[in-house]
Amino acid sequence: MKAMILAAGRGERMRPLTDHCPKPLLRVAGIPLIEYHINKLAQCGITDIVINYAWLGEMIVDYLGDGKKFGVNISYSPENTGALETAGGIIQALPLLSNNNDNDIFMLINGDIFTDINFANLPTLAKDRLAHICLVNNPDHNIKGDFIFDNNQLTNIVNQSESTQKNTYTFSGISLFRADFFKDKNTMSVLKLGPMIKSAVSDGKVSASILDCAWTDVGTPERLAYLNR
Repeated sequence: MKAMILAAGRGERMRPLTDHCPKPLLRVAGIPLIEYHINKLAQCGITDIVINYAWLGEMIVDYLGDGKKFGVNISYSPENTGALETAGGIIQALPLLSNNNDNDIFMLINGDIFTDINFANLPTLAKDRLAHICLVNNPDHNIKGDFIFDNNQLTNIVNQSESTQKNTYTFSGISLFRADFFKDKNTMSVLKLGPMIKSAVSDGKVSASILDCAWTDVGTPERLAYLNR
């Protein structure tokens, strides 16, 4: 299996830290966020990694190189005209993610999260599903959650304004996808992944599980400082 780390975001909420540093290179305990992912992928035998980049992306390439110093092989998908958003970046990178041995299934990881997950423990993607998303308990900054997950059934939240909705969870930014999930979508288009996942959930094409590990969405300078403390 190959993996893709999303690293093209501008990191507006992280400014001024991201004015001169791409968000995936921000450090926790002296180590860039993206390096934690690469090390954990290597530990579980996933050594073919694709990274997209836009804002200050050359700094990511300069730091990681071809990946050999981490025991992996890194390919890059530059978004030279500006970030294509999450789905747009994946679609552009699909040729790099092709893996005929397992029906073009790849792992997707947000570059701006911190976790001590063991990627080897992720479930396999069922033959009748196009994606599997990993959920976490709702953090304070997303207390209403993104999805409902009850009795192993994943459904969308119909009314996001409902403050008492039960069994809601937040998407962790860790997932498995079949390339077919992105079939018939145009390359070089700015396209968000969230609405696509919700549409596929409505069609019963997405499974889910809940992570039991440390996890932080490093979305603001305050969260990064808290994590370092």
